[in-house]
Formats: sequence, structure tokens, C-alpha cells
Amino acid sequence: MLTTRIFRPTLNAGQVYARAYGAAFALQSIGGLSELQLGIDEDIKKQADYSRAGGGTRDQVNRIKAVTMKLKMQDLNPVNLARGIFGNTAEIAGATVTDEVVKIYKGGLTRLAHLNPSTLSVKKGATTIAPANYEVRPEGLFVYDAAADAVDGDDWKVTYTHSGYDVIEALTQTAPTLELLFAGVNEAGSGDTSTVDLFRVRTGAMKNWGLINNDFAELEIEGEVLLDPTKVGVGLSKFFKVRMA
Repeated sequence: MLTTRIFRPTLNAGQVYARAYGAAFALQSIGGLSELQLGIDEDIKKQADYSRAGGGTRDQVNRIKAVTMKLKMQDLNPVNLARGIFGNTAEIAGATVTDEVVKIYKGGLTRLAHLNPSTLSVKKGATTIAPANYEVRPEGLFVYDAAADAVDGDDWKVTYTHSGYDVIEALTQTAPTLELLFAGVNEAGSGDTSTVDLFRVRTGAMKNWGLINNDFAELEIEGEVLLDPTKVGVGLSKFFKVRMA
């Protein structure tokens, strides 16, 4: 029997799949992770022995306070980021914008409504503004200090094409409740496989998000494995299950 196997040094790699708790769609990979940890926090009640000198513990009760989870995600994709900032996502399709009106000021950036504009045409009234007056950037138009055809407060009409992109609106949702599956392979063994099913996990907000770093950015999330009331039966966990090949 596998339960008699003693020698099992472990160095796992693997993937984590997730979906909203109770959702009727497939589990999706959340991408790369540099760390995934589970922890069990105990509440220990001790009864002191006062029957003799020297004391000691007469009895003890160990109760589980919480099952905690911590992960560090390497892929800051829109879904992961939205979960970490309690946000909602929307997909903006590429399109052409005609005569978007913007108020410009020289020596700085004028935002456009969409990212990555291309094939621009800029007008003030019926007059075309020469490209020598501005620089096209992914986030908008940078109007030069020396722009001869620009006056602070001018309204320009900008026609452009933009590519598709995702929008994440932060702090618009409650904390996500997810079903998670870890699918691991033991590199220290002979490629032994294992899974850990976390039935119902309430994830917290991201701990930090390095917008500028000297190394690859990661998204650190902590959460708690909650009781899953749908799991019923003698000897069945309501929290998580481990399978080891």
C-alpha cells in the first residue's frame, strides 16, 4: 500500500487552477507561481495541573482557528489583477475614433480616451495640426513647448485608430471566493503527481504591487480556506483534500 511508503523527499512544481466558487465553467490556470503555501492556525486550550508541586498540563484541546493560504503570482494578467484589487474587468475592442475633442496644454501630456493610438489626424476647427507640434505616445499626445500651432486651452479634434485592451476598475467588488486546485509534480521523487483541492477560498487584497521594480513583478495574495457546506458525508473534509500518487 502507498501508505507504507516512508521515503518521500519532496520538491514540488506545478500549476494552480481557479474559478469562482460554485461557478458552472471550467477551472482555468492562473499562470506561473513562485510560491504557494498552506498553513493551519491552532487555538490551543490547556488545563493546568494544580494537584502537585511543579505544575504541568493536565489536559489539552487543540482546535483549528483557520486554514490560511499564501501565493505569489508571476502572471499579472487582468483576471489575477482584478482579483487582487477587488475589481471588475472589461474588454475594449480595437476601433477607430473620430473627432475626439481634447483640451491641450503645451509642454505636457494630453490624455486620449484609448490606449495605443495610431494613424492620427489632428485638427483645430477645420485646420490640420502638423505632427511637428506633438508626439504620439501610447497614453496620448505630448504637445511640445515650442508647438507653433498650439495655444494653451485649445480644443483639438483627434481622429485615430486604437488596438484592443483590457480595463480593470479597482475596488468595485467584494473579496473573491474561489475554488482552487493545485496540480503538482514532485521533482525530488520520480515525477510523482499530487493534487490539493481547496474547496472554498476567500482571498484578500494584494499585499503589494511593484509598478517599477529591479526584478520581475509578482502579485502576493493571502486568503483563508473556508468551510464548504456542500461537502457532506462521513470522513469527508469540508475544507480541502489531498491526493498523492
